[in-house]
Amino acid sequence: MKSGKIDIKKVRRDFPMLAAKGRKPFFYLDSAASSQTPASVLKAMDGFYRKYRANVHRGMYPASETATAAYEDGRRRIAELVNAAPDEIVLTRGATEGLNLLAYTLSTRLGPGDEVVLTVMEHHSNLVPWQQLAKVRGFAVKFIGLTPEMTLDLEAAKKLIGPKTKVVSAMHISNALGTVVPVKELAALAHRHGAVFIVDGAQSVGHRPVDVKDLDCDFLAWSGHKMFGPTGIGALYGKREMLRGLPPFLYGGDMILEVSLEDSVWNDLPWKFEAGTPNIAGGIGLGAAADYVRGLGLEAIAAHEREMTRYALAKVSAIPGIRVFGPPAGTDRGGVVSFALGDVHPHDMSTILASQGICVRGGHHCAMPLMRLLGVNGTTRASLSAYTDKADIDALVAAIKQAAKIFKV
Repeated sequence: MKSGKIDIKKVRRDFPMLAAKGRKPFFYLDSAASSQTPASVLKAMDGFYRKYRANVHRGMYPASETATAAYEDGRRRIAELVNAAPDEIVLTRGATEGLNLLAYTLSTRLGPGDEVVLTVMEHHSNLVPWQQLAKVRGFAVKFIGLTPEMTLDLEAAKKLIGPKTKVVSAMHISNALGTVVPVKELAALAHRHGAVFIVDGAQSVGHRPVDVKDLDCDFLAWSGHKMFGPTGIGALYGKREMLRGLPPFLYGGDMILEVSLEDSVWNDLPWKFEAGTPNIAGGIGLGAAADYVRGLGLEAIAAHEREMTRYALAKVSAIPGIRVFGPPAGTDRGGVVSFALGDVHPHDMSTILASQGICVRGGHHCAMPLMRLLGVNGTTRASLSAYTDKADIDALVAAIKQAAKIFKV
């Protein structure tokens, strides 16, 4: 895996929306919601539709065989990205579907007296399923809080995770704060008590090295569109023995080996969890995205994002009347800068910034309980990626200062 420093000018040329000439000012700082897509990924997907557009796993004719080989090769490359085996990778519609799959299947084992432990930072996709299933199954959901520095309270976690804990599920990096969760330590805590450990890797996979064997997580879910891949595709890693022990989440074609009027026999891994015709172009595109980030180097991407985050934090924090949320400067954190300017609503702030070509996100970031804990109705979030440069951040800072004048902050 490559290390070193990325060539930011070259990287930006790889992305059509960033390299477009003659357009209005465009400063893309919304990568935590969805990243841009490089030309190599678009080319891989276009090749499927133009040259061998056919269904997979079923046809005996050349186009279908080519499509199947390309789709399964995409799975292989996705698996290599996180140091997994191809049969341990279930292709999903995204992290949300992967996390729901786990909540629905694992909760069939849970009942009164059992506990599921999450963090207060969780994205709704890793909170709402457990919350709602707890009402049906009768298990309890508990939450690990934050330190005053907005890092995960690991000491509280040690007290909370115990003999009643059956599942621990946590995000790797907070999409709202940039907080990096010590998932390796949480995995050890969970396994000490025989609990299953799940990682939401939507903000980490493709942004820094993620090795499922090193983390010793039982499951890892992530989305393709946050790591330069297409929308509507994601992956769920599961330890082989864990996946074998789970029931299917969806039923239909391709996830079965045999069907009678009375019963059915499930397909082998990973197809047991992939009912129906998959997002073939998406799987091929996600494989190309995995190649792209490995080509840049995960260490190099992480180093660049750290550099840009430090620069952004210093510049934004210096603006009078602004409050920045998240761990302090110098702490390991993801490429997220969430802020509030006085009492300006984040939607108003985002609108003002958008008028100057600044693309950010304003709101609760699918983390409403966290926002309430912080005492705000939302934040404005600038999120960075491998293609972010200082010009993007300088434009953001200038636009915030202009907004401060408009709102008289």
